[in-house]
Amino acid sequence: MEIKIKIKKLRDNAKIPQYATSGSAAADLCFAGDAEVVISPGETYLIPTGLSISMGRDDVAAFIYARSGLASKRGIAPANCVGVIDSDYRGEIKVALRNYSSEPFTVCPGDRIAQMAIAPVYKACFEEAETLDGTDRDDGGFGSTGI
Repeated sequence: MEIKIKIKKLRDNAKIPQYATSGSAAADLCFAGDAEVVISPGETYLIPTGLSISMGRDDVAAFIYARSGLASKRGIAPANCVGVIDSDYRGEIKVALRNYSSEPFTVCPGDRIAQMAIAPVYKACFEEAETLDGTDRDDGGFGSTGI
């Protein structure tokens, strides 16, 4: 399924997101700063992409995820785990990149810092209830189903 996303460059060095392969579920987002940034261990830095988007519809949203290589090999990932870009947001997309490692990490202009996926969103109609239907699991959580 393909959806058209309008994208506006807010900075001259901004890069349009690209899918790395034909099977990629998310497109890479790049740092659109003017100079390199060093993120110290335990620090979070708001990284600008220089981009703003319009999805043109309310039944989808954009989701920002870590790049697997940065997260698993370098300990660099979005501080909020998954960023959500609502369909009506028109500001610059920024990634709150956190250094979970014990080493400083340098981000250079143009570096791929995160990935963005477009996915459907269902709106819920919340209805207060006195009781809920029972299940085999019921209120078992936090490891109740085993390892």
